[in-house]
Amino acid sequence: MSSRANPKVAVLMGGPSAEREVSLSSGRECAAALRGEGFQVVEVDAGRDVARQLTEVAPDVVFNALHGRWGEDGCVQGLLEWMQIPYTHSGVLASSLAMDKQKSKAAFEAAGLPVVDSVIVPRDQVEAAHVMAPPYVVKPNNEGSSVGVYIVQEAANGPPVLNPDMPDMVMVETYVPGRELTTSVLGDRSLTVTDIITDGWYDYHAKYATGGSRHEVPANVPTEIFDACMDYALRAHNALGCRGLSRTDFRWDEARGLDGLILLETNTQPGMTPTSLSPEHAQACGMSFGQLCAWLVEDASCNR
Repeated sequence: MSSRANPKVAVLMGGPSAEREVSLSSGRECAAALRGEGFQVVEVDAGRDVARQLTEVAPDVVFNALHGRWGEDGCVQGLLEWMQIPYTHSGVLASSLAMDKQKSKAAFEAAGLPVVDSVIVPRDQVEAAHVMAPPYVVKPNNEGSSVGVYIVQEAANGPPVLNPDMPDMVMVETYVPGRELTTSVLGDRSLTVTDIITDGWYDYHAKYATGGSRHEVPANVPTEIFDACMDYALRAHNALGCRGLSRTDFRWDEARGLDGLILLETNTQPGMTPTSLSPEHAQACGMSFGQLCAWLVEDASCNR
């Protein structure tokens, strides 16, 4: 990061992905928090001309509040390294790996972490017949925030009819029953575990709507499960080569004990909205939202 006493921070937000609105919300919250911590802040709604936008702003640091493709998959990270602007969160390789669910699962398996079977298949094949025995989940391989997630239950009469916005190739994954747990990693340590309590699937609405879900922090789960989440999250962070802040999501089938704890995915750009999980994890560890944002700026660098 710049050695200037009062560095100028460009908060990259918005962008063209399916998660644009969430990113705008994250960006505004982070910008306000950084101003409260004494930084000069410029909010940048990232367009196709984002290189020109950043050249005009001439920031000392970029706070990456983008979500989804282009902002979270290594693309903007490569641009920032090319421009030699220090930036927050993970670098090119970790971002690209984490965004590709199938490739990240291969990295998790290699690190001895528990995942379930999945395949990448054409969407028309998924709509024609069951690709695997129900129950299973169909989702894009390279989107986040529960965009386009279909659960095909055992009682389903036939395969799902997918939204036209779904990509040509999708992931089909064995369904994991149980509770939704999540753990954030900041730097080189896991923070805590949240039990996400909803009336149904933890979908886009449950994640981002006020009252869409209830978060129990720290999670009231057996010590063995809590400790395993903390261990697995840090190992996943390191297996992908993540930097700064990441969040790893789990499903836990209580009836199977530790064997029922499955790692779903790691998010290298966790949401930073009023209902987001990672800020709650930091708060539970005594770090305010402003302090979390400031930590990320101080941690920023090139060649991540």
